[in-house]
Amino acid sequence: MGSARKTTTFDGRFRMHRAGFLESPTLAYETWGALNEARDNAILIFTGLSPSAHVASCAEDPTPGWWEEMVGSEKPIDSDRYFVICVNSLGSCFGSTGPASVDPLTGEPYRLNFPVLTLEDIAESAWHVVQHLGVDKLHTVVGCSMGGMTGLAFCVRHPDSVRQFISVSSATRALPFSIAVRSLQREMIRSDPKWMKGHYEVGDPPIMGQRLARKLGMISYRSAEEWVQRFGRERSTDHARIEDQFVAEFAVESYLENVAQKFTGSFDPNCYLYLSHASDLFDLAEYGGSLDCGFRRLQLERALVIGVTTDILFPIDQQRELAQGFSINCRDTELAELDCIRGHDSFLVDMDAFRPVIWNFLEK
Repeated sequence: MGSARKTTTFDGRFRMHRAGFLESPTLAYETWGALNEARDNAILIFTGLSPSAHVASCAEDPTPGWWEEMVGSEKPIDSDRYFVICVNSLGSCFGSTGPASVDPLTGEPYRLNFPVLTLEDIAESAWHVVQHLGVDKLHTVVGCSMGGMTGLAFCVRHPDSVRQFISVSSATRALPFSIAVRSLQREMIRSDPKWMKGHYEVGDPPIMGQRLARKLGMISYRSAEEWVQRFGRERSTDHARIEDQFVAEFAVESYLENVAQKFTGSFDPNCYLYLSHASDLFDLAEYGGSLDCGFRRLQLERALVIGVTTDILFPIDQQRELAQGFSINCRDTELAELDCIRGHDSFLVDMDAFRPVIWNFLEK
């Protein structure tokens, strides 16, 4: 049982974490399974930067979701047992209010008039959806990548409302390397002449900037070991037909170009800038002045931290830091260090490694 995209509207002004507000923002979400009579079987999933709320297929929308092999009937996050909720991030462009949405107070798109976005804002908007669905306490919160930090913000702001937390390839805060990568991605988009300080035409976005940003992103999402095994020094079959000798001579170049072309046009550039910046802003240490103080605010019964040894964007040391922090107040904390070769993206593509870990945790 599942549902295609649904929406709910926040009643009144939604106060943003840093400053400003949104007037009655729309929040998009999808659900799978059913809420039981005790209302204690709900699992909330927070996404990474670019996915929508469509985490898995359903009868109403049979298109594959971004975590298709993880969520559904008789899968690790079993929709026969759990009421699964996935909310499209506030600030995104897949149904929830974001920079590409129309500001009801002006009748024009928000663009860069959208308030400063934080992961706390995304967490609070999801809390509104959870309450809208009649859930007071969540069985488990799951967060992947940026979603792991959003989930952490959710747990620290609503400690009485979460029993368990699964953090997948995430962190307490962004490291300088990750900030530098995202900063350069944002500069690539803003440097495109078509960006026009956020006032680009809807049908003519800054495609060149988006392409470059996506390529850099893919380089950080995967591992050098994978590039060697997958491409080596293989030449591109298309290069002979390209006049420019400096373009796509190697197979890895062609791969990056194909990935960039698929992404370009599917995600609003201003939304990307806001979500990317929000990922850099989050810091658990802001809750009390140190990471220890932040962790002590949590009231989790159980926690699972999953990391990948080849992840350079959210490296394994950050996963160990998370597990050590959770264990301050949560004795039942598990750390799974997976030796996957596909780097940060492993949680999306190496399901044989991730499925058993999440399955075993939820079965316990």
